[in-house]
Amino acid sequence: MLMTDDEVCLARRVMNFSAGPATLLLDVLETIQRDLLNWQGTGMSAMELSHRGVEFQSIAKRSEQALRDLLLIPDHYHVLFLAGGATGQFAAIPMNLATQEGSAVYLETGLWSQKASAEAQAYTHVHAISMLTERNGLQTIADFAFDTLPQDAAYLHYTSNETINGIAFPSPPAKHNLPLVVDMSSDLLSQPIDVSQFGLIYACAQKNLGISGVTIVIVRDDLLKTSQHGTPSIFDYQKQIAANCCVNTPPCFSWYVSGLVFEWIQSYGGLEAMAAHNRNKADKLYAYIDASDFYHNKVDTTVRSIMNVPFHLPTAELDTLFAIQAKTAGLSTLEGHRSVGGIRASLYNAMTLEGVERLIQFMQQFEQQHSKS
Repeated sequence: MLMTDDEVCLARRVMNFSAGPATLLLDVLETIQRDLLNWQGTGMSAMELSHRGVEFQSIAKRSEQALRDLLLIPDHYHVLFLAGGATGQFAAIPMNLATQEGSAVYLETGLWSQKASAEAQAYTHVHAISMLTERNGLQTIADFAFDTLPQDAAYLHYTSNETINGIAFPSPPAKHNLPLVVDMSSDLLSQPIDVSQFGLIYACAQKNLGISGVTIVIVRDDLLKTSQHGTPSIFDYQKQIAANCCVNTPPCFSWYVSGLVFEWIQSYGGLEAMAAHNRNKADKLYAYIDASDFYHNKVDTTVRSIMNVPFHLPTAELDTLFAIQAKTAGLSTLEGHRSVGGIRASLYNAMTLEGVERLIQFMQQFEQQHSKS
């Protein structure tokens, strides 16, 4: 019996372990496919709807409400859907929350927090604190007396999950009086959080939140005072709030896709269910790595990411061969970041348990073929 075109497409889909843009939920993809030519009887794709029209505004309001419901966002927080990626927010945050004469504290635990720190230096004085260290041969987050931080700083910035080295803060930095600003690009909506602990949360979408193009900013009302002179209007939070995130044409299709993802997470059981799903996947993969003498994870167990699992084989040549053969086996984009090499499996919300089990099965086979007897 011949397969339909849709069945052929599904059969050809791979397990995509990319760190981003990352795999999407099949249910979401099928909804997009259904809506692509005719969104809810309008005769237009969601990509064709005017951002000023009632149709797109209904998408925008529904998306924001779904996100507010998932995270239990208090009313005194604004939710923005902006262009420019998380990298755009590296500049927008100090331009909106700090002054040229003032300062901000940046904790550095990997490449992305370092990039945020470096970008902010053009807009305010940065107290950069390197938090990445080694203990017993494993990478970890250093201890630090946060009560020694300058109390006149505008905020304390950190990256909750570093995608490249697979390091995550087990909890937000505590024992200080500074507003917390956090880059949650790779772990927002992976588990419940208490939004009230933070002054500002931001995240690009192409990990757990949808597709690239839109960045979500959740900011507490009292932090919005006066943006720095020269702040571009598209990065001015108060102007975007006043214009319902439409100072310019927003990334409409990305916004629409994010709304679908939020509603899917709600239907899955919310963030408690999502956290259990993600922890189960990560635990299975880490357990296999830890039990093996062939694969090695170089991160202390107390700060391991459940979103991004990097590991190395005995040689760089085997790393390369592993990634090539895995791709042939339908396990895609497992190469580690070019700055560190090795292998990296990203286990975002849309990655299934089946995908992780298939990866472990391949790892077993590869180890049997290439380990020294």
